[in-house]
Amino acid sequence: MKNGRGLTVAAFVLLVLFWGSTFSVMKIGLSDAPPLLFAGIRGVIGGAAVAIPALVWGGSPDLRRGWPVYSLLTLFNVGLFLGLQTVTVAHLPSGMAAVLIYLQPILTGFLSWPLLGEPLGVAKLAGLLLGFSGIVAVSVGGFSGDVSGIGIVLALISAATWSLGTVYFKRTQERVPMLWAIALQFLAGGICLTVAGLLVESFADISWNETFVASLLYTAVFGTALAWLLWLGLVRAGEASRVAAYVFFVPLVGILMGNLILDESLNASLLLGTALVVSGIYLVNRAPRAGKIEG
Repeated sequence: MKNGRGLTVAAFVLLVLFWGSTFSVMKIGLSDAPPLLFAGIRGVIGGAAVAIPALVWGGSPDLRRGWPVYSLLTLFNVGLFLGLQTVTVAHLPSGMAAVLIYLQPILTGFLSWPLLGEPLGVAKLAGLLLGFSGIVAVSVGGFSGDVSGIGIVLALISAATWSLGTVYFKRTQERVPMLWAIALQFLAGGICLTVAGLLVESFADISWNETFVASLLYTAVFGTALAWLLWLGLVRAGEASRVAAYVFFVPLVGILMGNLILDESLNASLLLGTALVVSGIYLVNRAPRAGKIEG
């Protein structure tokens, strides 16, 4: 029992570190590549990395029966979430992008009411309102310097599509093998993003230097393949509410990384917004009967 709990805690810690550090590393990579091509190549590499264990241990992907599930997971988690997330990071400081995108647990708690039939209690509603206050605080403080309004809007849409993908996976998790669900959505979504990128961007815009390659590989392997294996593995194992309770550390890691690596400022509005978002996520996931919130 202790070993199982220790593994769960270790998975939480790794998930937070992988996703929290990905924002700063992605910001570095985007200085040498346009966002859609970066996201597309990242998705293809991440999907290929998961396809290897899927071929060995994943069983049959059963495309004939599972293609609608794979298609919607690809749309929500890759085409919309990953694509918009990357464009967001290109428009916002990495710490602020992390704060806004990681409203996902709050939005998932809200969406679980109509889509998963979960009650929306007082504590959960208070958490949602507190999280919205965090959005306002971060946004108001961010309309200066190199922060764009479109970046904030894209971050919120990115968070919403990730929430839809999480809820949809929870509803359909028994219909497709998890390894193939991750591998195929990122392979297909990565190819689609790359094609979309080629329509408005160019491979000639990519500087294939060591820094870019390292950034691309880190975000693909750690921020995509390994992180999504941990994320959906915890959700599928019934640990979704705990993931939601601990994932609020990701924006904090993102802000700290942005400050340490990219020398991004820690202004009062960003810190206040982060505190409100963290408190909101905590309340949502401490609400009574919150066991199904995150999946």
